[in-house]
Amino acid sequence: MALVPCQVLRVAILLSYCSILCNYKAIEMPSHQTYGGSWKFLTFIDLVIQAVFFGICVLTDLSTLLTRDSGNQEQERQLRKLISLRDWTLAVLAFPVGVFVVAVFWTIYAYDREMIYPKLLDNFIPGWLNHGMVN
Repeated sequence: MALVPCQVLRVAILLSYCSILCNYKAIEMPSHQTYGGSWKFLTFIDLVIQAVFFGICVLTDLSTLLTRDSGNQEQERQLRKLISLRDWTLAVLAFPVGVFVVAVFWTIYAYDREMIYPKLLDNFIPGWLNHGMVN
C-alpha cells in the first residue's frame, strides 16, 4: 500500500493547483502583460510558497493519520522523508520569505503610506482587513 492513497494525493494536488491558478487568473492587471507577469512580485511568490507549504502540511498530516500503527517500514521511511521535506520547506522558504514580506510591507507603510497603500484604498478595504491580509 502506498503512503497516501492515489485519490487523496490527486485531490491535494488539484486543490493546490486550483488555488494558485484561481488567484493568478482572478484579476487582469496591465502589469501582468509585462515581463515576468505576477512572478516579478515577491508577494505573489510568497503566496505560491505558502500554498505549496500548506499542501505539503496537509499531505503529511493525512499520511500520518492513514499510516498510523501500520508497522510497514517502507511507509515509515517515506513518512520521515515527507516530514523532512515539510520541515525544510518551512525553515528555508516559507518562514523567511513570509517574515521578510511582512517586515518590508510594514516598514514601507510606516515610512510612506502612499507609496505602498494609498488612502484611496481605505474606501474599499478597511484597515482591519488590510492588516489581516498582509499578516
